[in-house]
This record gives sequence, structure tokens and C-alpha cells, in this order.
Amino acid sequence: MNLAVYDMSGKQVGSYELDPAELAPTVNKQLLHDAVVMYQANQRQGTFRTKSRGEVSGSTKKLYRQKGTGNARAGGRRSGTRRGGGHIFAKRPRDFGWRMPKKALRAATRMALASRLADDAVKLVNSLDLSAPKTSAVAKLLSSLGVAEHTVLVAPEKHSDVLWKSARNIDGVSVSPVGDLNAWSLLEPRAVVMTTAAIDAFRATVKAAAGDGKGRDRTAKKVEKAVAKKSTAKKVTAKKAVASKAVKTAGGRPARRGAAEKES
Repeated sequence: MNLAVYDMSGKQVGSYELDPAELAPTVNKQLLHDAVVMYQANQRQGTFRTKSRGEVSGSTKKLYRQKGTGNARAGGRRSGTRRGGGHIFAKRPRDFGWRMPKKALRAATRMALASRLADDAVKLVNSLDLSAPKTSAVAKLLSSLGVAEHTVLVAPEKHSDVLWKSARNIDGVSVSPVGDLNAWSLLEPRAVVMTTAAIDAFRATVKAAAGDGKGRDRTAKKVEKAVAKKSTAKKVTAKKAVASKAVKTAGGRPARRGAAEKES
């Protein structure tokens, strides 16, 4: 894949070669869905609370007798079916948060960026350096890239106060360094603007993680071999001990089955 690289004025100044399969060979939609649902669930406050029939004011006396009135049977005025009564299933504060494995979330982040690249939703710029906070400069850049009318994620290599102050007043624009990206932040906006240094840092992280994974696999295989070898040695030792005991029982010769039965 050949991506165009633009400058702050919106002029193309080069190209960038990238294979989405390098980030994620396949895109698992179910994993992306689970990751997005997790991030959204973790943002829920869960501070709601309503009163049950035991918490509202009112008498617990039965309104009228059970039979003979011609009306439907009724209990106290706190019932959830009456006006001013408590909620039948009262809500209580709760925590909606839950977590996924770290490896799954990292894989989801890589898949999210690979899918955005495949959808041609990523715009690359050579630099986002600004001398002073200026909203018009960022607005002009987004307009020249053709993403001014959409929600946009601006992802520099590192956090920049100047860039954040320049983009915070633009509706629908968020700024997040590449190290803080996740599947939800990449999939939520309609477009993603990244610097070449940011995508280089992302690719370096992916390569480092792949190297660590291979190292862990080798270590795990070595441990498995050592455990298997130790188990085999224990079995051999146990067999030798049984044979030695049999020899001692037979007076220096292996005990025959008939002799063992007579002794028993």
C-alpha cells in the first residue's frame, strides 16, 4: 500500500509504503466488537439509584378488604403499580466495567489500524509542529485533507500541548498520541490523521511485540522439554526402585509369580 504524505498546507510532499498485513494479517470483527463494547462499558458511570417500595413514604396498611368491594384486590399504597409507589425493580449503583486480556486488546488495536488503512481512512502528514497555539492552522490542514466535515482523530508521535490547544476548540476533533491509541479511539472517528513518525513508532511497537512473543514461545518450549525430561527421569528411577525391591524379596533373584502368591 502506497500512502500519500502531506505537509501542513495540504500539499503532497512524498509517499509512504506500508503493508496492512504487517500490523495484522487478519481482522477479527468479533474481537474488535468485544474491545469496543468493553471500552464503552468502562465509561458508564452507573451512579443511578431509585427507591423501592420499602423506601418510599406511605402507609403499609391494606387499602380495603380483599373481597366484597367489586374492585381489584390491592395492598398498600407503596405498591409499584400505584402512583407515588416504589419501583418494582429498583435500580442500584453498579459498576459496568470489565476487562479483556492485554494481548487481545493489543491485537484489537493493531487490527483497528489495519482496517482503517484498508478503508483509506488514514491521512499521513510529515509533521504537526506548531510554534504557538493556533486553531486556524489545524482547521486549514483538516480542510485541505478533505476531512473537515467529519469526526477526526489526530495522532502525533508524542503529546503536544500546542497541538492539543490548537485542536480542542474544533468540533468533532480529538488529539491522542500514538501510544494512547486503542481499538475504540481508532474506529470511532470517520478519519484518522497521523504523522509519519507516529506510524513508524506504531510499527516499531508491533515488531518488538512480535519478537517478544517468539522469545516467549522458545522459552516455553524449553521449559516443556525440561519438565518432560524430568518426568521421564522420575519414571525410570521408580522402575529401577521396583525392580531392586523385587530382587531383594526373592533373595537375589527376581521373584516368580507363584512364589509371590504363596507368600501372600
